[in-house]
Amino acid sequence: MAMRDGVPVVAIVGRPNVGKSSLFNRLVRARRAIVDDAPGVTRDRVIAPAEHDGRQFLCVDTGGFADPPRDASTLAARVRAQTLRAVGEADCVLCVFDAPAGLLPVEHDLVRLLGRSGKPVAFVVNKADTPARERLAADFYAAGVDRLLPVSAAHGRGLDALRDAIVGMLPAVGTAAGETRGTRLAIVGRPNVGKSSLLNRLVGEERMIVAPEAGTTRDAIDTSVVVDGRPYVLIDTAGIRRRTKAHEALERHGAVRALGTLARADLALVVLDAIEGMTDQDARVLARARDLGRGVILLANKWDAVPAERRDPAVFRRAMRATRPAFADLPLLLLSARTGEGLADLFPLVRRVERAYEAVLPTGELNRALGSAVETQAPPSVGGRPLRLFYATQTGRRPPEVTVFASVPEGMPTSYRRYLTARLAKTFGLFGVPLRLAFRARPRRDGFTNRARSPGGARSARRH
Repeated sequence: MAMRDGVPVVAIVGRPNVGKSSLFNRLVRARRAIVDDAPGVTRDRVIAPAEHDGRQFLCVDTGGFADPPRDASTLAARVRAQTLRAVGEADCVLCVFDAPAGLLPVEHDLVRLLGRSGKPVAFVVNKADTPARERLAADFYAAGVDRLLPVSAAHGRGLDALRDAIVGMLPAVGTAAGETRGTRLAIVGRPNVGKSSLLNRLVGEERMIVAPEAGTTRDAIDTSVVVDGRPYVLIDTAGIRRRTKAHEALERHGAVRALGTLARADLALVVLDAIEGMTDQDARVLARARDLGRGVILLANKWDAVPAERRDPAVFRRAMRATRPAFADLPLLLLSARTGEGLADLFPLVRRVERAYEAVLPTGELNRALGSAVETQAPPSVGGRPLRLFYATQTGRRPPEVTVFASVPEGMPTSYRRYLTARLAKTFGLFGVPLRLAFRARPRRDGFTNRARSPGGARSARRH
């Protein structure tokens, strides 16, 4: 189970559209699962921490439980299998019914399955928004349950009693609860480029549902892995399409959620389709990741499907540099999630970018590098005034941030800013990581500028 780390797990199950995701959001006190009137919105397991009365636990929102399909390969069959797997991995279960809809035959089957699981189960009648609807809960005793908890996830009714019931079902306190730790890797990209297949290959199980239809994943899913003794959290996200093509509200919601996931990640693994190459939408995702200061690795997936006459890595890389020069310096890995080709090189590459993301730039080395850059190409004059760079210091990490003190910081030309950024990034091996460069006026003491030797070696002590 992803993110478990000794914390008890509560699985929320039920047939489609009974309000499992709304209840999940209430319990975790955050809008983590997508809520929509259309049945079957949740397809994968969505996991988030919750807490009540001093006890921490993980809530798992599952796909809708339906009658067994005849074809075990269908998406519905695989959603059902994922739900049953979530029950098997949970410490206790919430079985959710829909008060206005009444008890349906498939729910008799679900109650029997839960009884055979041996897990503690709380039977929840959702959508009991009014006293009249709350009385409808009595109909569900026909399923053979001993106790029912009427609630309204939409209006917050009955939730305190439900939380008390959950804590009562949790196992005795064992391993202390702890937050999932590790470098957070967001797996992002357009729909159907193979993000979920990649995650499944990396964790060695069908953690995510993989289907040929685009847009299967709609929520961000966190999965913990340990590689060479280092912890990582893999975040698989909904596919990102251009807004003009995202006709469904759900698809637009998933795209916004995917971009938002970048904000809580450290590194972005941007998955491309190796057959198509980088598209305009891929470039937008990359630009967004860079703007947020995330380390980036490009993964050209489906390399095994590229025609033999085009399967030349050098040619592919040259074409990428020619068509997308803005991303020419980003690390690029050609791989196949289906066959595993190239995956052995992924985490060594992640580790290299990770080191750059966390880099500490010693002040002495930083100023020597700045001086060398100035000697190679001096800054231009600004409004007839010479632009002097006095010294630099690192002012931030994850990603690295450097502040350069200058005589006319507000006049720093964009072209020279880019030159310095590229030069310093290359000097310190900031591979796959944006270097943030800021320019400030030199601090003053008693009305005078500080006396400091500039990177180029000249002393500057002009009165301001």
